[in-house]
Amino acid sequence: MVEECVQYEVVIRLLFDIFFSISQTPDTTGHIPSESEMFANFLDQVEKADDLGFGVGWVAQAHLSTEVQKRNKKPVVPHYPGEVGLCTDFFQVAQKMFSRTKRLEVGSAVMSILASGGPIPQAERIGSFLALHGMDPNETRKLHIGFSAGRFEFMARPYGIFPRDPVEEAAWPSLRGQIFAEASEIFLRLLNGEMISTDVISPTILKRENFRSDEDWMAVINTASQFYGVDNDSDSVLIKPRYIFEEIKTIPKEWRRDLLNLVLGSHDPKLQIEVNRWRPVQVFNLSITPPHIINETHDRMKENYHPDGGEWTREMMPRTVMIFVNDEPGLTDEERSNAAKEEARAALNTYWNALEGTIDPAKVERATDNAVIGNTQEVAEQIKERFHPDDRLMCWFDFFNHDSARVQRNMEAFMNKVAPAINGGTGE
Repeated sequence: MVEECVQYEVVIRLLFDIFFSISQTPDTTGHIPSESEMFANFLDQVEKADDLGFGVGWVAQAHLSTEVQKRNKKPVVPHYPGEVGLCTDFFQVAQKMFSRTKRLEVGSAVMSILASGGPIPQAERIGSFLALHGMDPNETRKLHIGFSAGRFEFMARPYGIFPRDPVEEAAWPSLRGQIFAEASEIFLRLLNGEMISTDVISPTILKRENFRSDEDWMAVINTASQFYGVDNDSDSVLIKPRYIFEEIKTIPKEWRRDLLNLVLGSHDPKLQIEVNRWRPVQVFNLSITPPHIINETHDRMKENYHPDGGEWTREMMPRTVMIFVNDEPGLTDEERSNAAKEEARAALNTYWNALEGTIDPAKVERATDNAVIGNTQEVAEQIKERFHPDDRLMCWFDFFNHDSARVQRNMEAFMNKVAPAINGGTGE
């Protein structure tokens, strides 16, 4: 009797993407690679990520020199050494990534739609890119566009994102969030292929709910009374549009929208709902986000995700996690664990010192707590404890680490040992 061989499929649930910072900052030894070295290391790591089976390669985007902004009257990051990120044109980087890989999809984490000319040229660039990317009818790899207002204000100011009068000055930075909402609507409706003008875009109306305190709101009302003629007891202030234009429509028109996935980089619950009026837009969340916020976001998106995107699932909200794993040869598991902890301590201390005075200390503590640190077994256990089995993780390996060979070994250790330990096998 011949015994039938039954092959059981191992179901992989937790998904693994990878995050590339291309951050030209000193590592823990003080070494700063040249720009060409940074890009060469990045592309080597991209190819390695493709070989190892990571899902999406997410790339940080920044604009303008962080070093030069230190000379501004009010520098945003006065102590940050080097450059936050060398990716200033995501679409050129994305094309290079697609050309050098076979399976890896590509995403921006995140692209500012207030910089680089604003939402109109950004929408146009996406259409142009996907018109070319989608020329092959067999192409299935998506372009994932994470978009936001941008982390650092100095990167958007040259493009007109600054207070235009005393009322806007009093309302800033709450108003900046509303400008992003205006830009988002323009951006998404152009991506839909709509013909739009300023007249059809939702007006910017400030209300008490937009501000943290009664004092902040009253400061806006009092200033608006003086300069806009608004009544002191008014419950709203109308702000003139930031983007003023007659009817427009971007070209090319005929590009494959099935190859585009959009992800919002904002924690604003109202905005998460509003953007889904126009087309399916998913949400980013950092690993330092408190669990109750994560769960509230999933509940909200289940009810409000645009129906064209299908049913909302947890993998639609990528979560960043810093990976400090040590699987170096010639060490015991205990030695690897201790070495990983020292590496994490040095890298995180360098980072937090660079951001001194610019970030909430409580966020610093949460970020430290949420990094995964240790040998492969410890990292696997930490991820299983801290994340839902249906999550999608953006694994960050190059955090203040310019030793590209070591970064790639860490990537290998993660996908060959950590990932199978989490999911029970590779499914291959």
